[in-house]
Amino acid sequence: MINWNSFLRAAAVIAVCCLGAFADDVPGWLKQAASTQVQPYDKDVPAVVLYKESNVTFTGDKLITTEKYAIRVLTRDGRREAVAIESYLPNFSQVSDMQAWLISPASGVTSFGKKDIIDRIGNTNDIYNEDRVKIIDGSLGADVGYVFGYSLTKEDQPMFLQDNWLFQDSLPTLLSRYTVSVPSGWKAGSVTFNHSSVEPQVNGNTYVWELRGLAPIPREPMSPSFGNLAPRLAVNIIPPDGAGLVNKTFADWSAVARWTSSMFDPQVVIDDNLAGKTRDLTVNAKTEIEIIRAIATFVQNMQYIALDIGLGYGNGMRPRPSNEVLNRGYADCKNKANLMRAMLRVMHIESYPVAIYSGDPEFVRQEFPSPNQFNHCIIAIRVSDATVAPSIINHEKLGRLLIFDATDPYTRVGDLPDQLQGSFAVLAAGDNGGLVRMPVVPPESDVLDRVVEATITENGELKGSIHENATGQASAAFRGEARSLSASDYRKAIEGWLTSGGTGAQLVDIKTDDGIDNFDLKVGFSAPRYAQIMQGRLLIFKPVFVGRHRSIYLTDTKRTHPVSLDSMTTSETATFTLPAGFVVDETPLEVNLDTPFGKYSTHYQVSGDKLIFKRVLSTKRTTVSVDKYDAVRSFFTQIRDAEQTPVVLVRK
Repeated sequence: MINWNSFLRAAAVIAVCCLGAFADDVPGWLKQAASTQVQPYDKDVPAVVLYKESNVTFTGDKLITTEKYAIRVLTRDGRREAVAIESYLPNFSQVSDMQAWLISPASGVTSFGKKDIIDRIGNTNDIYNEDRVKIIDGSLGADVGYVFGYSLTKEDQPMFLQDNWLFQDSLPTLLSRYTVSVPSGWKAGSVTFNHSSVEPQVNGNTYVWELRGLAPIPREPMSPSFGNLAPRLAVNIIPPDGAGLVNKTFADWSAVARWTSSMFDPQVVIDDNLAGKTRDLTVNAKTEIEIIRAIATFVQNMQYIALDIGLGYGNGMRPRPSNEVLNRGYADCKNKANLMRAMLRVMHIESYPVAIYSGDPEFVRQEFPSPNQFNHCIIAIRVSDATVAPSIINHEKLGRLLIFDATDPYTRVGDLPDQLQGSFAVLAAGDNGGLVRMPVVPPESDVLDRVVEATITENGELKGSIHENATGQASAAFRGEARSLSASDYRKAIEGWLTSGGTGAQLVDIKTDDGIDNFDLKVGFSAPRYAQIMQGRLLIFKPVFVGRHRSIYLTDTKRTHPVSLDSMTTSETATFTLPAGFVVDETPLEVNLDTPFGKYSTHYQVSGDKLIFKRVLSTKRTTVSVDKYDAVRSFFTQIRDAEQTPVVLVRK
């Protein structure tokens, strides 16, 4: 049988040597890139980047960038890579000379120009956002062996004299080059992340950073984010001494904190309406934490709408006046944080905005002081010793600070979303501010406690109840599911969870209770054929009826990237009432695992006509290096095996 995927991939490589004359409008750099011979890659690699270049010229007030990019499609899935996308801000940047070419192995060329450009809003989830993108899509005409390339010119009025460059995305990249040219007397400096230091080649006022032969970055479960795997460059354009470019460059994180404070502090505006609303919200609050919770709940429940205007002036980072935000009734993250600051100030509680990166706790690097490293805003609240919570940090100048995300509608006061825990963030507290590390909530504060009470009948039916009590981020996940789904869809989700544990399992009833610091779920169920009847005298069933909501599976024998674990604890006690005339004949061996990254234990007890099964899994937020992959894989493999091994009942 012919392996058509391998055949097509081989044909694509052979075709490189057979390319004839290109169309006259194909530029020389693309002709050369298209003629590059490509080594065989794994079948999961959809395309290879032949050439990636960004050439930046700084004129003193503008950045003029020329981009060139070319890929070869290796598989049918790789056709989606044949797309050119460039973002820009109207009035502050413009994209010109955007053109693309699609070259087939038979030397046929399709050219794309101005008439083929799609111009649309950058973030379709925002009600209004000035950020726009220009797109040329060549994917519909692409196929295995085709080369797609594009070039463009972009002119920017930079807010900061800083830039970021990704040497590659997940695709293998043969040549990646970044060039900066600066005026006389200026300099360029850089920091390399996720790769050994890349030093520039300097020729006069031109700096060139280059990498070749970059391997593909495979997708692996529980791996660090792409931003912590792909080699990237952070560049500072450094003015001559005395240039007087305030807030364009940042010598340290204190400077970033002062700049951020200057954007936020003037926008804390308290009027009679805001003060009155605050007093109404807190009328029944008796303690500091109750005051904070009342205000936080109101701000969290305010409708989220991003309305970013004047981004080039910094309005993507500057909130509106807090009284105006209250009057409008909607807000994004920075506006929610500043509104909460104003309301807390009415109650004589001081707080500070915190600029942070949402989505990757390891993304922000302390070696590169820059506001450009952040995409989200939360709040730090000064609290007394009377307030105790897992999300409190001790600041050397400001004392005890309660960290809170006023945008996340599911995370309660005292907790912090998983994707923010442990991250570096900028505390915008003027001269007292700077880069700080966010708290990591301990496993005992992020708990799912499950109690199962069930009866097994002699014909193998399992029926009973599951009671789950979740705190911390476990409760946030439960809360989010319950609130975001309709009643019918929520019921279907619970039914799906039950049937994943027992074929034919049926949901009897659901009860939920969304508490101040927890979420309570009670489920009644039946599973008619859960236990298997063998030889007319044996009943065999798995003591784990339903899995954890955050199950972990590591099946690959080899690993390229580290394993990232979250902090959490899952505890379960399942009590099974045995059918009359049956006794326990055999239980799985008990397990007791204790590793640097987690613990797991099981225990079985027979008491009269009841079998009591207990299991506890606790993991720490950590990153396990590749050389320890066998240990972490073995840990979770033993857990899986322990939870798949059945209990055997025998008829007396």
